[in-house]
Formats: sequence, structure tokens, C-alpha cells
Amino acid sequence: MSNEDSFLASKKRSDEIRADLAVHPEKYLMLTGDRPTGRLHLGHYFGTIRERVALQNLGVPTRVVIADYQVITDRDTTANIADNVHNMVIDYLACGIDPEKTIIFTHSHIPALNQLMLPFLSLCTEAELERNPTVKAEQEASGHALTGLLLTYPVHQACDILFCKGNIGPVGKDQLPHIEQTRQIARRFNERYAQVFPEPEGLLTDAVLIPGLDGRKMSKSYGNAISLSATAEETAKLIKKSQTDSDRNITFDPDNRPGVSALLTTAALCTGRTEVEIAEEIGDGGSGTLKKYVTQSVNDYLAPIRARREELMQDPAYIADILADGNRRANEIANETLGEVREAMGMVYTA
Repeated sequence: MSNEDSFLASKKRSDEIRADLAVHPEKYLMLTGDRPTGRLHLGHYFGTIRERVALQNLGVPTRVVIADYQVITDRDTTANIADNVHNMVIDYLACGIDPEKTIIFTHSHIPALNQLMLPFLSLCTEAELERNPTVKAEQEASGHALTGLLLTYPVHQACDILFCKGNIGPVGKDQLPHIEQTRQIARRFNERYAQVFPEPEGLLTDAVLIPGLDGRKMSKSYGNAISLSATAEETAKLIKKSQTDSDRNITFDPDNRPGVSALLTTAALCTGRTEVEIAEEIGDGGSGTLKKYVTQSVNDYLAPIRARREELMQDPAYIADILADGNRRANEIANETLGEVREAMGMVYTA
């Protein structure tokens, strides 16, 4: 099967699941998450978090991993990681993740999840690990040597999904190989030992690629991202210094006018309007008028999230409790799954 045929088959299955989700949300269990390498930004919000909240509220049981161990796949330090994790929990809650419905946990505090790496690695060949396109892309983008942890990153992701018997994972097209590797690991384990794991499906997200303020992918490392934790003043300053061009007539043209078009897309996401509609309204107003419009749109949209953030920031003990409870619940699930794995592999030696 060609790559395109494989994608179309995945898209067809994803569409079927999405239709069924609205009718039978209880049939599914979703695992998703983020690496705490910095503050969450608008790209994260419109790319994934908004949909997580929608699926959670639809009734889909949800697990969110703060993938702290994955920070060191391509970095030599864990500086600021505690602050990043703390603020990630705050961002999740401010955006609508409900800890009563959704378990929020960290990799490093769930030993049984990580122990699944050993049997799972035995189910993968070296060639399979080395040809994962996402791993190659991430390694090239980081400029970092290929670490053993980055090479086995898709297997660790399989541990995340399978420890809680997740059967759907929201992904972009470029992450489908991760889902396929997880399916393969589940299938091989079930065939070799016993039926323990579901074969999860990728739930393809239809979110647009969120450009940063310079037209490139929104990323903290590029300095082109609007953090959810930024103040209205910081947001205004960031948008004001974003690069546009000298043409006063505002048009949506991502290829030839990336800076202007990125601002239009940001405003469109925050207002529910189209880029072309906004561009036509601004017309010959120039980049100054455009930037004012974008600043107002972003600040209006983020106002309730920021207000909730301010409340949560005042109660660090509550944030610590949410994480402690999430880790406790995730450990219970992971220990039970690891027990099933040991039994399937004949590794239970005491009563």
C-alpha cells in the first residue's frame, strides 16, 4: 500500500470514529499529551487543547500525559522543568481540562508505565525504529545527536497509549507512523503472549497549521509564539514587533506575504471569521491597523483563559494536588496493566 493509500485508509477510519464518537463516546479512551519544554501557546491551544476539551466534554474518558521524560530526548538539561510542568497544569485547567473527567499525570512518576518499555522494545526491530520519519525529522530539527531515547520515542509513546488501554489518539498526518507502531506493538504482544491490548486508531485532527507571527511554524524556540500565559500588554508588544511588509493593502497570501498572512490567520482563529474577510475589511489600512485588529482579537479571546489562570496562580497547593491525584490514579491503572503483562508473559512467581 502506498503512503497516500495508507493515509486515505487512516482518514476514512478516523472519519468513521469521529461520527461514532458523537453517539457512543463511552466506547473510546483517549491518550494525548505535551512535552514540558516551555509555556503552552496559541499553536498548542488551537492545534490540540481545544479539541481535547471538546472530546472530554462529549464524554470521552481522557488521559493527558505531561511527558517530562521526553524533554531529554533532544536536550541536555532539565532546567526549569518543574516550573514548566506547574504552568502546564495551570494552562490545561484554565483552558477547560476538568481533572474530575481527565487524568493529568507525569511520565516520571508512573514507574509501571515506563517498565512496559522493556517488553515493548523486544517487539520492534532496529530497522523499524530507524525508519520512523517523525523521529528523523525531530532529530534533524534539534541538531542534536540521535539519542537512544529519541530513537525509541515511538515505543515510549506506545507505552503511554497502551498502559491505560487507550484506543484513540488525536494526531496530525505526520504522527500517523507513531500510531501505526503502537498498533504493531499491541498486535505482536497479543499474538505472542495473550490478548491484553487494544489496537488504537489515530483520530486525525482537522486543525489548520498554526503559523507563528513570522509565518513560520509557531514555536517558543523561534520567539514567534503567543503564550497562553502572556499578559495583554506582552501580547500587544509581540504583535507590534512582528514582521510584515511595506504594502499598505492587506491581502491573504501565505506564500508571498507570510508575516501579514500569519497575523490574518491568528485573527481568524480568534474571531471565527475568514482571513480574506478580515483582509478585505482592513483594506488599505496597512500593517498598523492589521496589528491593532489582531491584538484586540487575541486579547479578547484569551481574556477568560487569562482570568482563570490568574485565579489558579494564587493557589499552588491546588495545582500540586491535581497532579498528585492524577499521578495516583495513573499509577493504579499502570500497575494493573503491568500485572496483566507479567501474567501473560508467565512472569508471576509468587502468590
